[in-house]
Amino acid sequence: MFQKILIANRGEIACRVIDSCRRLGVASVAVYSDADRAARHVAMADEAVYLGGPAPADSYLQGERIIEAAKATGAQAIHPGYGFLSENPDFVDAVEAAGLVFIGPSARAIRAMGLKDAAKALMEEAGVPVVPGYHGADQDPAHLAQEAERIGYPVLIKAVAGGGGKGMRRVDDPDEFADALASAQSEARNAFGNPDVLIEKYILRPRHIEVQVFGDGHRAVHLFERDCSLQRRHQKVIEEAPAPGMTPEMRKVMGAAATRAAEAIGYKGAGTIEFIVDGSGGLRTDGFWFMEMNTRLQVEHPVTEAITGIDLVEWQLRVASGEPLPARQEDLRITGHAFEARLYAEDVPAGFLPATGRLAHLQFPDAARIETGVRQGDAISPWYDPMIAKIVTHGPTRAVALRALESALVDTEVAGSVTNLDFLIALTRHEGFREGEVDTGLIARDLEALVAAAEADPRVRALAVIGLAGLADPRVKGGATLWQPLRRTIAWEGGEAMLEVLGPGAARVTLDGTGHEVRWQGGRWWVDETLMRHRIVSHDAGVSVFGGRTVHLAPLDPLARDAAAAGDEVTLAPMPGLVKSVHVKAGQAVKAGDRLAVLEAMKMEHSLTAWRDGVVAEVMAGAGDQVEAGAPLIRLEEEQE
Repeated sequence: MFQKILIANRGEIACRVIDSCRRLGVASVAVYSDADRAARHVAMADEAVYLGGPAPADSYLQGERIIEAAKATGAQAIHPGYGFLSENPDFVDAVEAAGLVFIGPSARAIRAMGLKDAAKALMEEAGVPVVPGYHGADQDPAHLAQEAERIGYPVLIKAVAGGGGKGMRRVDDPDEFADALASAQSEARNAFGNPDVLIEKYILRPRHIEVQVFGDGHRAVHLFERDCSLQRRHQKVIEEAPAPGMTPEMRKVMGAAATRAAEAIGYKGAGTIEFIVDGSGGLRTDGFWFMEMNTRLQVEHPVTEAITGIDLVEWQLRVASGEPLPARQEDLRITGHAFEARLYAEDVPAGFLPATGRLAHLQFPDAARIETGVRQGDAISPWYDPMIAKIVTHGPTRAVALRALESALVDTEVAGSVTNLDFLIALTRHEGFREGEVDTGLIARDLEALVAAAEADPRVRALAVIGLAGLADPRVKGGATLWQPLRRTIAWEGGEAMLEVLGPGAARVTLDGTGHEVRWQGGRWWVDETLMRHRIVSHDAGVSVFGGRTVHLAPLDPLARDAAAAGDEVTLAPMPGLVKSVHVKAGQAVKAGDRLAVLEAMKMEHSLTAWRDGVVAEVMAGAGDQVEAGAPLIRLEEEQE
């Protein structure tokens, strides 16, 4: 076993690796950028080495600096985590050339599976079923359009070097193919440095089921499957293991195909074979096809650990240090069911746009496994993925584990940034999901209802007003037990309410013309004769009410209304980012929905569109400009008659 390793990553995965290192008595070295000087993973590690600026290209993608840091600190091996350099074969070669161990597969294996088209050809040779499609080298748009016609619409355009939904577009109509292809190639070139794509048949009722494999370079085992079908725009939202509806026969066939794939390339370490599965008629052995292999540890690996009782990071360290596989296939068992929900800083009503902010309040439940790289007071940086935490639950059955996930999410408290927390809670209550009727289109089909379910209950908003008025704590002077009759307006950013104190521990809050009776009784809050199991929390960013449907109220900024008025005519940057392109010029007439500009932020491209008909009065930013959140980009004016 190694004595010391360096972790070439950040955030929750770096913290996760450090946890296993501590348990095994292995010293850990962290690396960090300017944005991460005070990050949790830096505080947890035994040592930390500075890399450079906040942009990944200046820090976490600086392979030479990382190798130098490992050698300078006496680390014997480098754990790449996931993302950044984890699937870069040139980095693997450089690590080994420096006399260090790369905790992961060989460069040859990564190269074999790194390009989706070559990987599919290799899998066909190994007898692994693949989705009908075009994986050739001819990237001429006319030829690709012809291949799409041959395969039959709908088709999926996918970047050959892609992942995480980037460089991927679904096309339902031939007339849409050219624009979708250009967009996918542009995003792929920016994200991976390779614009090449492949074309696949789009399965209309698809499920995304992946198999965790582990090899030692000679033989491989599988640690069963995970269902990752609950996705939005090809981004996983909630994962579970095992897959609902999985039969022993199907598991055996899929597992055998996955281990065959791993052994075909002499795979070493943790990896995932991802399959697209036709879920239209139940799971069947002739209804699954290879999509791709992730030659690294997956974000959702905790659900596999929960049902198998195996620490996959420990296995990574042991195999990388020269040990054979720690278990045989017949030794592995499934116990119970597990879920993982990805908690992100993102604005759900605004279309799930990534968000930033300082975490003024952060508290997780003790009953769940929490994987996080942040603490209360930390900032969500615009430079990296906006994940706050992964919340993992386990139970003897799927129903019990899902109830535990719902409870854990309800008991999670985050303030200081908008999040997808209420959306996740709504998903756990979705009838179809509860019944195990999952496919990759579930969220898109029911998106409106899921987002509506996350809207604030007026009774919860009434409690937030009590908190903003400073009356939430009955134990202190000015609290509920000492309330005196009064009537006043309580204002916050985006709204106001009338508060009328009726007596000790009782008040009426009028919101949008409707009055709500609030009282403190028996150590609990009651609103309109309903017992509220919610928690009112005051913090630096204002007041939050947690406990099922979260409400945040921020104190009124006297400049807020002026800014809002200005925003009525101006397209503002919804987050910090790079202006990738501008598609209009001053004097140009536009229609509602027309694309105005493309903003690149948090590894994704976001199209900004006109919210109404009008004429472009002024273009205030150009391609290549780095802008802050709220920066004015395009100003519209009414079209003159």
